[in-house]
Amino acid sequence: MLAPSIHRRMARTALRAASQRTSAITQHMSTTTAHDEPTVKFESNSSLRSYILNRPNKLNALDDEMLAALRPKIEEWSSSDLCGTIVGRGTGRAFCIGGDVASVVKNAENPATREHAVEYFKREFEMDYILAALKKPYIAVMDGMTMGGGVGLAANAPFRIATEKTVFAMPETKIGYCPDVGGSYFLSRLDGEIGTYLALTSETISGRAVFEHGLATHYIPSRRIPQLLDGLAELNQPHASLIDRTIEDLSCEREPDEQPSPFTGAKRIALDTAFRHGTVEAIFKELETLSKIDNEEVKKWAADTLATLQLRSPTSLKVALEAVRRGSRMTLLQALDMELKIAAAFCRGASPDFSVGVNAVLVEKTKNRPNWSPATIEEVTPEIVSRFFNPKSTFLVDAPAITLPAEWTTGVLSNPAKYALPSEEEIGSVVRGTHSSGGGLGVRVDELLARFADLRPGKLGVKEKVLEVVQRRCELTDNADGNYVWLKWKHQSR
Repeated sequence: MLAPSIHRRMARTALRAASQRTSAITQHMSTTTAHDEPTVKFESNSSLRSYILNRPNKLNALDDEMLAALRPKIEEWSSSDLCGTIVGRGTGRAFCIGGDVASVVKNAENPATREHAVEYFKREFEMDYILAALKKPYIAVMDGMTMGGGVGLAANAPFRIATEKTVFAMPETKIGYCPDVGGSYFLSRLDGEIGTYLALTSETISGRAVFEHGLATHYIPSRRIPQLLDGLAELNQPHASLIDRTIEDLSCEREPDEQPSPFTGAKRIALDTAFRHGTVEAIFKELETLSKIDNEEVKKWAADTLATLQLRSPTSLKVALEAVRRGSRMTLLQALDMELKIAAAFCRGASPDFSVGVNAVLVEKTKNRPNWSPATIEEVTPEIVSRFFNPKSTFLVDAPAITLPAEWTTGVLSNPAKYALPSEEEIGSVVRGTHSSGGGLGVRVDELLARFADLRPGKLGVKEKVLEVVQRRCELTDNADGNYVWLKWKHQSR
């Protein structure tokens, strides 16, 4: 294995070479209409292959035409010896704002076209799994708004790039639906209860915070993306560790005027405390309690978060929480299959809220709370929730399943966290002495930092992440005379 310094020199050499010559780019149209701008563009540059979502006036919302163009090209690249690396990006202000749910709901409202709506979700989720299962290195450039269906295209890529323009959200409860595209899988694997918070509130997370909380593996300035693409094209043997160094060499330290993540310190402790519960009612109650404590920052956050949740579809909140809790115990394929059943139930009328929410928020663009039914979380009974999960539900009769060729489903998926900042759980495993690389109990702060400098060599942001976790999750213990002070992990219960 090459030393990190050699990887760095190789990556920098590639970048210098790229800047000295113009790339020969072959562009392939995704449609056969000569005079129309294609909704997806495909480019080849040496061994680099790129798909570019190209509906900027719709913020690259993913429709049937785009899905139909994407899958065969991705499958072709996957089996091509000439393809070394695959990149996904978008034109304009968004990578992808999500699925074209307005069209989906229009189909779902008509019994004659209802199953077309369900089929859309099937095609979308299968595309998401194919991207996750690629054997070629796959890089998702989230340079702009990345929401819903756009997150599905990126979330399980081994390399996910955030920039100062990145705005991430799973906004489904806002429109009476439920996080999908694998959300029950990847949100449930984020640090603490951040994923549960994002799933239920539909709130956004932006810029560097997308990287700091594991939703992206790297953070680079938007202006450096062309340089990155040129550098990637010049890699003769684009193996994963070299791609990692190529991206990392373009990263940058936090600027003095950059806003810190909203999910640190006391607010983060409050978030984990509130969203650890197994029922929406308990989450509401915890937020009410937190909104009355002495800490003004936490008090305001809790009150604002409770107010936000009260605007969301009560049915969506309960279905989303159940899905995230179940997804934490599932494989990605199982989670997507569960989410396809949930989507089918929504399309088939298990709740009116999907239609009500999309029409109110996206079509009529009302600022008022949509007319959810039931209107309160107390009225959403277990029977209503079971409509989305029980195989015997009348809304799930003959519901479709994710069906893919064995070539996609029999291999081992790449680890989407491998090149990201260390997770809170990984940091805790070193403190507890249970990390897979070995080590014992009694680690000091300086030893912990040194350990992760070795585990993530040259990666910016590691020190800051480790120290933030230590501040929240560790306490200092000494050997009575104070000449040796080590860390002890504070356990939290759900």
